[in-house]
Amino acid sequence: MQRNVAILIFDEVEVLDFAGPFEVFAVARLSDGTPPFNVYTVAEKPEPVLARNGLSVNPAYTLDNCPPPDILLVPGGRGTRAVMHNPALLNWIRQHAAPAEQVLSVCTGALVLGSAGLLDGLAATTYHTSFDELRAAAPNTELRPGERWVDNGKVVTSAGVSAGIDMALHVVGKLLGAEQADATARYMEYEHWKSEVPG
Repeated sequence: MQRNVAILIFDEVEVLDFAGPFEVFAVARLSDGTPPFNVYTVAEKPEPVLARNGLSVNPAYTLDNCPPPDILLVPGGRGTRAVMHNPALLNWIRQHAAPAEQVLSVCTGALVLGSAGLLDGLAATTYHTSFDELRAAAPNTELRPGERWVDNGKVVTSAGVSAGIDMALHVVGKLLGAEQADATARYMEYEHWKSEVPG
């Protein structure tokens, strides 16, 4: 059975934060060649999202019609500061994070998870210049500067931008095995980090 991977997008989202993990989950294959993930973008409204540096992206779903995610990913970017104060988005994230198998953030997406109360009692990383903001958003969270990603079991956070690719490959390996993660990285011609981060 395919796992649904919902990637939240919003104005001023960092492009590689969402596109990197999207690529990882979308091109992953089981040993028999079948795709194990159904990957899609979700936005608050049906109109195009204007990502960082002017890239226009059409979301596949809105908050109201999104298939229930098994894996929920919140990317970062300047737009996270608005998302942190958007009750509709925070409520949607909380609602879908509860039954999800994995909840992931990239870069300053951790600020959103923190604002939603999903990092309480956990450890987390974020973009290297954003730890003060994360401390304010999630005061009951152990901060881990310098970590490429931090895996708490269900909740996994990564550092900035390209680190989301490594985190996504880590999650593929966790769910499907190291062989599938390595095969995905080879397909992408990407040299990924394999070091395990203690949870």
